[in-house]
Amino acid sequence: MKNYILLAFLFFSITNFAQIKGTVTDEKGNPLPFVSVFEENTYTGTTSNEKGNYQLNVKETGKNRIIFQYLGFKTQKITVSTDSKTITLDVKMLEESFTLNEVVIDPKNNPANAIIKNAIANKKENSQKTSRYTADFYSKGMFKVKDLPKKILGQKVDLGDDMASNLDSTGTGILYLSETVSKIAYEKPNKLKEKIVASRISGNNKGYSYNTASLSYYDFYDNTLDFDVRLISPIADNAFNYYKYKLEGTFFDSNNQEINKIKVIPKRDKEPVFEGYIYIVDDSFAIYAIDLDIKGYRMKNEFTEVMTLKQSFNYNATNKIWSKNAQTLSFNAGIFGVKFSGQFNYIYSNYEFPDSFEKKTFTNEIVAFEANANKKDNAFWNEIRPIPLTIEESTDYTKKDSLLIIRKSQKYTDSVDAKNNKFKVWDILAGYDYKNTFKKHSFSYDGLLNITSLSFNTVQGFNLDSGFSFKKWNEEEGKSTSVKTIFNYGFSDERFRVIGEFNHKFNNINYATIGISGGTKVAQFNGAEPISKFVNSISSLFFKDNYIKLYNLEFAQINYAQDVANGINLNGKVAYEQRKPLFNTTDYSFFKRDDFYSSNNPLAPNDFDTPAFDQHHLFKAALTARINFGNKYISRPDGRYNFKDDKYPTVFLVFEKAFAASEKKYEFERIGTSVQYDLSLGNKGILGMNLRAGKFFNAENISFIDYRHFNGNQTHIGTTDRYLNVFNLMPYYNNSTNDSYFENHLEYNDTGFIMNKIPLLNLLKSTMNLGFHSLAIPGRKPYSEFTVGLDNLGFGKFKLFRVDYVHSYQSGIQQNGVVFGLKILNVLD
Repeated sequence: MKNYILLAFLFFSITNFAQIKGTVTDEKGNPLPFVSVFEENTYTGTTSNEKGNYQLNVKETGKNRIIFQYLGFKTQKITVSTDSKTITLDVKMLEESFTLNEVVIDPKNNPANAIIKNAIANKKENSQKTSRYTADFYSKGMFKVKDLPKKILGQKVDLGDDMASNLDSTGTGILYLSETVSKIAYEKPNKLKEKIVASRISGNNKGYSYNTASLSYYDFYDNTLDFDVRLISPIADNAFNYYKYKLEGTFFDSNNQEINKIKVIPKRDKEPVFEGYIYIVDDSFAIYAIDLDIKGYRMKNEFTEVMTLKQSFNYNATNKIWSKNAQTLSFNAGIFGVKFSGQFNYIYSNYEFPDSFEKKTFTNEIVAFEANANKKDNAFWNEIRPIPLTIEESTDYTKKDSLLIIRKSQKYTDSVDAKNNKFKVWDILAGYDYKNTFKKHSFSYDGLLNITSLSFNTVQGFNLDSGFSFKKWNEEEGKSTSVKTIFNYGFSDERFRVIGEFNHKFNNINYATIGISGGTKVAQFNGAEPISKFVNSISSLFFKDNYIKLYNLEFAQINYAQDVANGINLNGKVAYEQRKPLFNTTDYSFFKRDDFYSSNNPLAPNDFDTPAFDQHHLFKAALTARINFGNKYISRPDGRYNFKDDKYPTVFLVFEKAFAASEKKYEFERIGTSVQYDLSLGNKGILGMNLRAGKFFNAENISFIDYRHFNGNQTHIGTTDRYLNVFNLMPYYNNSTNDSYFENHLEYNDTGFIMNKIPLLNLLKSTMNLGFHSLAIPGRKPYSEFTVGLDNLGFGKFKLFRVDYVHSYQSGIQQNGVVFGLKILNVLD
């Protein structure tokens, strides 16, 4: 009986609505894209697509008044009879005639300024009206490429079969196309709950799109909007510090409300600002529409040429609320002559504005997928989709989805693998990769001449890595297993070393992972490895500076990690370690051949005979907890995906114990903690913090290897985006300790807030960094350093460099130096 009632209800629901569709054009017959189409005094709406086509489902049939709203054109209100299932309604829109009512533009009494001031004064009241709501949400996203070459900088461009299948012979076409339908609940300032009803990606049978409401929320009633940097809203409290305004005209909408069209003009070109138009309703001073551009360099994204954000609001006379019904975000970008474009359309409908939500409405789960959300068929999408597909989009779905069936077949994957898996004699030296896509496993061999691994140090001389690896995976269950061996040979010490590694991930829910490894390797005294192999090779071969200090480590280790609660990850490790001292075996360099390298003893750089420690062995156990407070996550059928809440810091807690050593003196305990936090200062920048503290117990005579070593830098080369984990001028082992310690790293990045206002320097489009770093350990004067520098430096679109001036102080000794940041080394090393 229940099934009959359900079927009857579904039948009634389906038959009790009508669909209005058609094409919207201008007077000359040119299609108008993204025209807002909605039913009067309801929250049922849509927009036209790129070709001007639209389709609108109305819930109640009869006499319906449909409104067509498009910036620059007169709003039209048309009454239609929806007695039949489908109604065709083509609309021709007329250009809007703006008036200024004979207003005299006086620079000292700009009428636009008065309107903006009223909009600022009333924005709290207007914002409050939509501060709590539920709604239906639809999004469609598309990335396109134009003129993609076969090679870039001599390297073959490989997008994979799925993406490349719809590109024509000139390298032009759709790279990505997806749609999402969801139900959302929202409460200001940042509470969001989204349930994905349907999700689809062209050529991808998983279909878990990231076109979510949380990633598309832009509220111009807020003072700033997040586009990597915080951009200033044209009606921010301090907007007059950043913008000039011009009233370009007024017009009346379908509700006979007067709308002011105001041009938004940046005062300074390099500031994080918008430019374009904002439309303000007279009397209530609510936002009627947004049509604003963002230049890429203004949001510190040099590859983006321009991004355009459009929003339209419709008025409901019943509750007197202006609510956002449509939003479009588009962009143009380019690199190496290749042009990219993107278009994201969002529709909000069926609003409800409750007085309050139940307590458990909002949780740390911000997005969840309904069962089979990615399995909806074409009939479902054709019925529910508010924006019709263009022919290009329909073709992309049809072609890629059809090809997907073929490309997932064993016959096809085996044929592709057979082509790529062909073995050539040269592969013995260069390396070889084998893959079985259908059975989901792969094998690789690094080759005898793995040039990318070549490095130099004074213990091994030139040394190379090679090795084998095997991987097996199951994407549906979130499992993966890998086995890897690394062979290393030093040409000067003539020693062969081998490491074996096994790792298995059990799932994508709690990310339980086990790892087993063992073998022999050369290791830095500082396990954090502050000196990269590449930088050390350059400093040694060119400048005769061997800052890296190494010892021989024979080890066997097992570790296990998993999320034990929301935002809490535990990692446990037990290892056996046999440590042996090493000595320099070569004095080779390209230059300064008459100079001498320092010894491999970090405690006595001029002593070439005394080892830094005596050979010994021990067991070490460590338990590390990482806590992300307020952790948010997305639940998908194939896993759980975490998102750190930027309002809270990340805390690390560690307990380490050495036991069963060859001598009792090597045994110890250590506790430590670290707090990492980025404090957002709005449009004024970001203050990054990294605070660390720790304490050793029973560690008076432990090995120097187990001391707490701090990340110094004597190469004057920076290799990271930020310097929140390094002392820029401190020698690597001068302050190592087996007692208590406290280190503090602060770095302020103005994100252009200061630099944008300095003449000439603002042409660099750079950001300013101010830093303070300090270290306190018992028995020594504190070490401290101050830094000031410029980031986001480079040539054209490539901003890969940073320069900092550093002043340090400890025990009356002052140092000054310059650190050159080469962020590209993150990729090379």
